[in-house]
Amino acid sequence: MSFLDVLEFIIPSAILYASPLIITAIGGVFTERSGVVNIGLEGIMVIGAFISIVFNLSFADQLGTWTPWVGLLVAMVVGLLFSLILAVAAVSLRADQTVSGVALNMLALAVAVFSTKLIYEKGQTDSISQRFSRFDIPVLSDIPVLGKMFFTDVYGTSILAIVVAILAWFVLFKTPFGLRIRSVGEHPMAADTMGVKVTRIRYYAVMISGALGGIGGAIYAQAITGNFAANTISGQGFIAIAAMIFGKWHPLGALGAALFFGLAQSLSIVGTSIPYVRDVPEVVLFILPYVLTILALAGFVGKATAPKASGKPYIKGKR
Repeated sequence: MSFLDVLEFIIPSAILYASPLIITAIGGVFTERSGVVNIGLEGIMVIGAFISIVFNLSFADQLGTWTPWVGLLVAMVVGLLFSLILAVAAVSLRADQTVSGVALNMLALAVAVFSTKLIYEKGQTDSISQRFSRFDIPVLSDIPVLGKMFFTDVYGTSILAIVVAILAWFVLFKTPFGLRIRSVGEHPMAADTMGVKVTRIRYYAVMISGALGGIGGAIYAQAITGNFAANTISGQGFIAIAAMIFGKWHPLGALGAALFFGLAQSLSIVGTSIPYVRDVPEVVLFILPYVLTILALAGFVGKATAPKASGKPYIKGKR
Protein backbone atom coordinates (compact mmCIF):
# COMPACT_ATOMS: atom_id res chain seq x y z
CA MET A 1 0.00 0.00 0.00
CA SER A 2 1.55 3.28 -1.18
CA PHE A 3 1.47 6.56 0.73
CA LEU A 4 -1.29 7.89 -1.55
CA ASP A 5 -3.32 4.75 -0.94
CA VAL A 6 -2.98 5.33 2.81
CA LEU A 7 -4.17 8.93 2.43
CA GLU A 8 -7.10 7.86 0.26
CA PHE A 9 -8.04 5.39 2.99
CA ILE A 10 -7.55 7.53 6.10
CA ILE A 11 -8.75 11.00 5.02
CA PRO A 12 -12.42 10.09 4.34
CA SER A 13 -12.46 8.18 7.62
CA ALA A 14 -10.96 11.15 9.49
CA ILE A 15 -13.58 13.51 8.06
CA LEU A 16 -16.35 11.07 9.02
CA TYR A 17 -15.14 10.90 12.63
CA ALA A 18 -14.56 14.65 12.74
CA SER A 19 -18.08 15.57 11.59
CA PRO A 20 -19.87 15.17 14.97
CA LEU A 21 -16.92 16.87 16.70
CA ILE A 22 -17.08 19.83 14.32
CA ILE A 23 -20.80 20.44 14.81
CA THR A 24 -20.67 19.97 18.59
CA ALA A 25 -17.57 22.16 18.95
CA ILE A 26 -19.30 24.96 17.03
CA GLY A 27 -22.21 24.65 19.45
CA GLY A 28 -19.66 25.25 22.21
CA VAL A 29 -18.34 28.29 20.35
CA PHE A 30 -21.79 29.90 20.45
CA THR A 31 -22.22 29.39 24.19
CA GLU A 32 -18.72 30.50 25.15
CA ARG A 33 -18.93 33.53 22.88
CA SER A 34 -22.06 34.52 24.79
CA GLY A 35 -20.34 34.10 28.17
CA VAL A 36 -21.71 30.67 29.16
CA VAL A 37 -19.43 27.67 29.69
CA ASN A 38 -21.13 24.54 28.38
CA ILE A 39 -19.43 21.50 29.90
CA GLY A 40 -22.71 19.68 29.25
CA LEU A 41 -21.97 19.09 25.55
CA GLU A 42 -21.10 15.48 26.34
CA GLY A 43 -24.52 14.92 27.89
CA ILE A 44 -26.29 16.67 25.03
CA MET A 45 -24.49 14.38 22.58
CA VAL A 46 -25.61 11.38 24.65
CA ILE A 47 -29.24 12.49 24.46
CA GLY A 48 -28.95 13.18 20.73
CA ALA A 49 -27.40 9.77 20.09
CA PHE A 50 -30.03 7.97 22.17
CA ILE A 51 -33.09 9.65 20.72
CA SER A 52 -31.85 9.36 17.12
CA ILE A 53 -31.29 5.61 17.43
CA VAL A 54 -34.68 5.06 19.09
CA PHE A 55 -36.35 7.13 16.34
CA ASN A 56 -34.42 5.28 13.63
CA LEU A 57 -35.43 1.87 14.96
CA SER A 58 -39.06 2.96 15.34
CA PHE A 59 -39.62 4.61 11.95
CA ALA A 60 -37.16 2.96 9.55
CA ASP A 61 -39.92 0.97 7.85
CA GLN A 62 -42.04 4.07 7.21
CA LEU A 63 -39.34 6.60 6.26
CA GLY A 64 -36.78 4.40 4.51
CA THR A 65 -33.55 6.15 3.53
CA TRP A 66 -34.82 9.45 4.97
CA THR A 67 -34.84 7.96 8.48
CA PRO A 68 -31.36 9.04 9.64
CA TRP A 69 -31.89 12.58 8.34
CA VAL A 70 -35.21 12.95 10.11
CA GLY A 71 -33.48 11.42 13.14
CA LEU A 72 -31.03 14.34 13.02
CA LEU A 73 -33.91 16.81 13.18
CA VAL A 74 -35.48 14.96 16.11
CA ALA A 75 -32.13 14.90 17.94
CA MET A 76 -31.69 18.61 17.21
CA VAL A 77 -35.03 19.46 18.83
CA VAL A 78 -34.48 17.19 21.83
CA GLY A 79 -30.93 18.52 22.31
CA LEU A 80 -32.26 22.08 22.21
CA LEU A 81 -34.91 21.32 24.83
CA PHE A 82 -32.42 19.45 27.02
CA SER A 83 -30.00 22.39 26.92
CA LEU A 84 -32.68 24.60 28.48
CA ILE A 85 -31.86 22.89 31.79
CA LEU A 86 -28.40 24.44 31.61
CA ALA A 87 -29.82 27.77 30.46
CA VAL A 88 -32.19 28.00 33.40
CA ALA A 89 -29.55 26.93 35.92
CA ALA A 90 -26.60 28.95 34.60
CA VAL A 91 -28.29 32.04 33.16
CA SER A 92 -31.50 32.56 35.15
CA LEU A 93 -30.50 31.05 38.51
CA ARG A 94 -26.82 32.05 38.14
CA ALA A 95 -25.61 28.63 39.31
CA ASP A 96 -22.00 27.62 38.81
CA GLN A 97 -21.77 26.87 35.09
CA THR A 98 -19.18 24.12 35.37
CA VAL A 99 -21.11 22.25 38.05
CA SER A 100 -24.33 22.68 36.08
CA GLY A 101 -22.70 21.23 32.99
CA VAL A 102 -21.31 18.24 34.87
CA ALA A 103 -24.77 17.60 36.37
CA LEU A 104 -26.25 17.76 32.86
CA ASN A 105 -23.78 15.09 31.70
CA MET A 106 -24.68 12.79 34.56
CA LEU A 107 -28.40 13.32 34.08
CA ALA A 108 -28.24 12.65 30.33
CA LEU A 109 -26.36 9.37 30.69
CA ALA A 110 -28.65 8.17 33.49
CA VAL A 111 -31.82 9.00 31.56
CA ALA A 112 -30.54 7.46 28.32
CA VAL A 113 -29.27 4.21 29.87
CA PHE A 114 -32.36 3.78 32.05
CA SER A 115 -34.65 4.40 29.07
CA THR A 116 -32.68 1.94 26.94
CA LYS A 117 -33.10 -0.81 29.51
CA LEU A 118 -36.77 0.09 29.95
CA ILE A 119 -37.55 0.01 26.21
CA TYR A 120 -35.28 -2.81 25.00
CA GLU A 121 -34.84 -4.79 28.23
CA LYS A 122 -31.07 -4.89 27.79
CA GLY A 123 -28.06 -2.60 28.07
CA GLN A 124 -28.04 -1.48 24.47
CA THR A 125 -30.41 -0.92 21.59
CA ASP A 126 -30.67 -3.07 18.48
CA SER A 127 -28.54 -2.07 15.49
CA ILE A 128 -30.17 0.25 12.99
CA SER A 129 -30.77 -0.80 9.39
CA GLN A 130 -30.97 2.69 7.90
CA ARG A 131 -27.66 4.56 7.99
CA PHE A 132 -26.31 7.57 6.14
CA SER A 133 -25.37 6.63 2.60
CA ARG A 134 -22.17 7.56 0.78
CA PHE A 135 -21.92 9.08 -2.68
CA ASP A 136 -19.43 10.52 -5.15
CA ILE A 137 -19.55 14.24 -5.85
CA PRO A 138 -19.94 14.71 -9.64
CA VAL A 139 -16.97 16.20 -11.50
CA LEU A 140 -14.95 16.77 -8.30
CA SER A 141 -14.55 13.04 -7.73
CA ASP A 142 -12.77 12.80 -11.10
CA ILE A 143 -9.95 15.13 -10.01
CA PRO A 144 -6.68 13.18 -9.93
CA VAL A 145 -5.48 12.23 -6.42
CA LEU A 146 -7.66 14.77 -4.55
CA GLY A 147 -10.86 13.34 -6.01
CA LYS A 148 -10.42 9.99 -4.26
CA MET A 149 -9.34 11.63 -1.00
CA PHE A 150 -12.05 14.23 -0.56
CA PHE A 151 -14.87 13.72 -3.04
CA THR A 152 -15.35 9.96 -3.35
CA ASP A 153 -17.59 7.93 -0.99
CA VAL A 154 -18.54 11.14 0.82
CA TYR A 155 -21.06 11.13 3.67
CA GLY A 156 -23.70 13.83 3.58
CA THR A 157 -22.96 14.49 7.24
CA SER A 158 -19.38 15.48 6.34
CA ILE A 159 -20.69 18.13 3.96
CA LEU A 160 -23.21 19.23 6.60
CA ALA A 161 -20.43 19.74 9.16
CA ILE A 162 -18.42 21.97 6.83
CA VAL A 163 -21.52 23.96 5.87
CA VAL A 164 -22.39 24.45 9.56
CA ALA A 165 -18.86 25.74 10.26
CA ILE A 166 -19.01 28.28 7.44
CA LEU A 167 -22.54 29.33 8.36
CA ALA A 168 -21.55 29.74 12.02
CA TRP A 169 -18.62 31.97 11.00
CA PHE A 170 -20.96 34.12 8.91
CA VAL A 171 -23.55 34.38 11.70
CA LEU A 172 -21.03 35.24 14.43
CA PHE A 173 -18.93 37.74 12.50
CA LYS A 174 -21.15 39.12 9.73
CA THR A 175 -24.61 39.57 11.29
CA PRO A 176 -26.08 41.81 14.03
CA PHE A 177 -27.14 38.69 15.96
CA GLY A 178 -23.54 37.45 16.00
CA LEU A 179 -22.34 40.85 17.19
CA ARG A 180 -24.82 40.71 20.08
CA ILE A 181 -23.60 37.24 21.05
CA ARG A 182 -19.98 38.37 21.07
CA SER A 183 -20.79 41.59 22.94
CA VAL A 184 -22.57 39.84 25.83
CA GLY A 185 -19.62 37.45 26.08
CA GLU A 186 -17.05 40.22 26.24
CA HIS A 187 -18.79 43.00 28.17
CA PRO A 188 -22.41 42.23 29.11
CA MET A 189 -22.93 45.48 31.02
CA ALA A 190 -21.90 47.58 28.02
CA ALA A 191 -24.15 45.47 25.80
CA ASP A 192 -27.01 45.92 28.26
CA THR A 193 -26.65 49.69 28.24
CA MET A 194 -26.92 49.58 24.44
CA GLY A 195 -30.26 47.79 24.68
CA VAL A 196 -29.08 44.21 24.14
CA LYS A 197 -31.07 41.68 26.17
CA VAL A 198 -28.19 39.78 27.79
CA THR A 199 -30.28 36.98 29.28
CA ARG A 200 -32.21 36.43 26.07
CA ILE A 201 -29.08 36.30 23.91
CA ARG A 202 -27.43 33.83 26.27
CA TYR A 203 -30.53 31.65 26.19
CA TYR A 204 -30.42 31.69 22.38
CA ALA A 205 -26.73 30.74 22.38
CA VAL A 206 -27.24 27.83 24.79
CA MET A 207 -30.20 26.61 22.74
CA ILE A 208 -28.11 26.75 19.56
CA SER A 209 -25.39 24.70 21.26
CA GLY A 210 -28.02 22.20 22.40
CA ALA A 211 -29.37 21.84 18.88
CA LEU A 212 -25.90 21.38 17.38
CA GLY A 213 -24.81 19.01 20.17
CA GLY A 214 -27.90 16.89 19.57
CA ILE A 215 -27.06 16.72 15.86
CA GLY A 216 -23.46 15.78 16.70
CA GLY A 217 -24.58 12.91 18.89
CA ALA A 218 -27.06 11.71 16.27
CA ILE A 219 -24.39 11.72 13.56
CA TYR A 220 -21.99 9.73 15.73
CA ALA A 221 -24.64 7.14 16.61
CA GLN A 222 -26.20 6.75 13.16
CA ALA A 223 -23.06 7.01 11.02
CA ILE A 224 -20.41 5.34 13.19
CA THR A 225 -21.70 3.07 15.96
CA GLY A 226 -25.10 2.06 14.55
CA ASN A 227 -26.68 1.57 17.97
CA PHE A 228 -26.80 3.12 21.43
CA ALA A 229 -25.22 1.91 24.67
CA ALA A 230 -23.74 3.51 27.76
CA ASN A 231 -20.35 3.86 26.04
CA THR A 232 -21.56 5.08 22.63
CA ILE A 233 -20.55 8.63 23.50
CA SER A 234 -17.37 8.17 25.49
CA GLY A 235 -15.62 11.51 25.66
CA GLN A 236 -16.53 12.93 22.25
CA GLY A 237 -18.28 15.88 23.88
CA PHE A 238 -15.15 16.73 25.86
CA ILE A 239 -12.99 16.33 22.75
CA ALA A 240 -15.33 18.80 21.02
CA ILE A 241 -14.78 21.25 23.90
CA ALA A 242 -11.03 20.78 23.46
CA ALA A 243 -11.40 21.45 19.73
CA MET A 244 -13.30 24.64 20.54
CA ILE A 245 -10.49 25.84 22.83
CA PHE A 246 -7.76 24.64 20.47
CA GLY A 247 -9.55 26.56 17.71
CA LYS A 248 -9.54 29.72 19.86
CA TRP A 249 -13.32 30.02 20.10
CA HIS A 250 -13.61 30.53 16.34
CA PRO A 251 -15.86 28.37 14.11
CA LEU A 252 -13.22 27.80 11.44
CA GLY A 253 -10.55 27.21 14.07
CA ALA A 254 -12.83 24.66 15.73
CA LEU A 255 -13.30 23.04 12.30
CA GLY A 256 -9.56 22.59 11.85
CA ALA A 257 -9.02 21.34 15.40
CA ALA A 258 -11.90 18.87 15.11
CA LEU A 259 -10.40 17.49 11.90
CA PHE A 260 -7.15 16.93 13.79
CA PHE A 261 -8.93 15.07 16.60
CA GLY A 262 -11.08 13.22 14.06
CA LEU A 263 -7.89 11.91 12.44
CA ALA A 264 -6.73 10.61 15.82
CA GLN A 265 -10.08 8.92 16.43
CA SER A 266 -10.13 7.31 13.01
CA LEU A 267 -6.60 5.96 13.51
CA SER A 268 -7.78 4.24 16.68
CA ILE A 269 -10.42 2.41 14.63
CA VAL A 270 -8.94 1.81 11.17
CA GLY A 271 -5.26 1.88 12.13
CA THR A 272 -5.06 -1.93 12.11
CA SER A 273 -5.58 -1.83 8.33
CA ILE A 274 -2.73 0.61 7.64
CA PRO A 275 0.88 -0.54 7.16
CA TYR A 276 3.25 0.45 9.98
CA VAL A 277 0.36 1.81 12.03
CA ARG A 278 -0.92 -1.74 12.49
CA ASP A 279 2.30 -2.53 14.34
CA VAL A 280 1.47 0.01 17.04
CA PRO A 281 -0.13 -1.63 20.11
CA GLU A 282 -3.92 -1.40 19.94
CA VAL A 283 -4.18 0.23 23.35
CA VAL A 284 -1.95 3.10 22.17
CA LEU A 285 -4.23 3.76 19.20
CA PHE A 286 -7.27 3.60 21.47
CA ILE A 287 -6.00 6.21 23.92
CA LEU A 288 -4.45 8.41 21.21
CA PRO A 289 -7.42 10.83 20.83
CA TYR A 290 -7.55 11.46 24.58
CA VAL A 291 -3.78 11.89 24.92
CA LEU A 292 -3.76 14.37 22.04
CA THR A 293 -6.66 16.22 23.67
CA ILE A 294 -4.68 16.61 26.90
CA LEU A 295 -1.50 17.64 25.07
CA ALA A 296 -3.37 20.15 22.93
CA LEU A 297 -5.00 21.77 25.94
CA ALA A 298 -1.79 21.74 27.96
CA GLY A 299 0.15 23.31 25.12
CA PHE A 300 -2.33 25.85 23.79
CA VAL A 301 -4.92 26.72 26.43
CA GLY A 302 -2.63 29.28 28.02
CA LYS A 303 -2.05 30.95 24.67
CA ALA A 304 -5.74 31.23 23.80
CA THR A 305 -7.86 33.96 25.37
CA ALA A 306 -11.46 33.10 26.16
CA PRO A 307 -14.23 35.72 25.98
CA LYS A 308 -13.80 37.99 28.99
CA ALA A 309 -17.21 37.28 30.52
CA SER A 310 -17.08 33.52 29.91
CA GLY A 311 -18.32 31.65 32.97
CA LYS A 312 -19.47 34.80 34.76
CA PRO A 313 -23.20 35.17 35.52
CA TYR A 314 -24.54 38.61 34.68
CA ILE A 315 -26.40 40.58 37.34
CA LYS A 316 -28.02 43.70 35.93
CA GLY A 317 -26.50 46.86 37.36
CA LYS A 318 -23.62 45.06 39.07
CA ARG A 319 -20.06 45.46 37.85
